[in-house]
Amino acid sequence: MKLLLHMCCGPCSTYSVKRFRELGYEVCGYFYNPNIHPYKEYQRRLAALEEFCRLENVPLTAERRYELEKYLESVMPALDSRCRTCYRLRLEAAAGQAAATGFKYFSTTLALSPYQDHDLLRQEGEAAAKKHGVEFIYEDLRSGYRESIELSKSMGLYRQPYCGCIFSEKERYYREGRT
Repeated sequence: MKLLLHMCCGPCSTYSVKRFRELGYEVCGYFYNPNIHPYKEYQRRLAALEEFCRLENVPLTAERRYELEKYLESVMPALDSRCRTCYRLRLEAAAGQAAATGFKYFSTTLALSPYQDHDLLRQEGEAAAKKHGVEFIYEDLRSGYRESIELSKSMGLYRQPYCGCIFSEKERYYREGRT
């Protein structure tokens, strides 16, 4: 069973790949994350993911175009629902890639994070699957979050301090009244 796994970064991929392999899937990676800001962060996350995939022998297709404008155009009209829109953007790309390359199944490493909205993630994954004629495999991977931290540390992978988008970067670092 071949599974195209949308990968947000190396650290989240550690446990995710391990778990999907345990479930019997042959995992191939797909990197499409136009939300990551700034560009140097995008490059750093992609490099860490490529290193992980090399170490774990995971084939990886990486979308190398940095489509920050596409992401911003998508989320700016409704910032309150930016996460849903971001999920949709990335999961539709992954579902389209799965369909175009002969995969029946796809999933995402976003399901590892306790900071993501799993109901929205599942809804958007299923909608993307329906649109592209593939099957979204939702696996709640949150129980492996701590293990992913340890695995990524043991592999020496870069671990990012925020989700990736400019808004999560602000939430992480900016506090009103601080200079």
